[in-house]
Amino acid sequence: MKVSSRRTLLRLAALALPGALAGCGFALRGAPSFSFERLALAGFTPRSPLAEALRVHVARLPLRLVEPAQAQVLLHMERESHTKTSVASTAAGQVREWQLLLEAEFRLSSPNDDVLLPRTALRLTRDLSTTEAQALAKEQEEANLRRAMTQEAVGMLMRRLAAVRPR
Repeated sequence: MKVSSRRTLLRLAALALPGALAGCGFALRGAPSFSFERLALAGFTPRSPLAEALRVHVARLPLRLVEPAQAQVLLHMERESHTKTSVASTAAGQVREWQLLLEAEFRLSSPNDDVLLPRTALRLTRDLSTTEAQALAKEQEEANLRRAMTQEAVGMLMRRLAAVRPR
């Protein structure tokens, strides 16, 4: 097959793909819709990466972060931990692989303490290989993985919040 006809086929396929996807009912997941407008965060540690990511994310939504007295829904963070554990090492004792772990346990309630969502756990892990020769690059990779894990946890939490229907 000639190069020009191959390009033509690729162009036609690229043009037909969006129409085929739209016809099958495929749609990108949009921003979640919430049955409440005011949310309060409680129980987070002072410089919690998860709380900071939540504040940034909520600022782009039709939700407002308010004090607990004015909230329709309270998000209580029961436990949040970010750990790094060695999972593989050489015979000389040098670590070759780490496992990053983000664990969060939270619950949702109304201001008068009605349970909207019982204690729920989120657990995310990522594996990180390492070598001493690339220490600086691996530090940057670890920071990027931690940020990605935090963003994924925020997305999971937001989907759970969207499913809640206060009374």
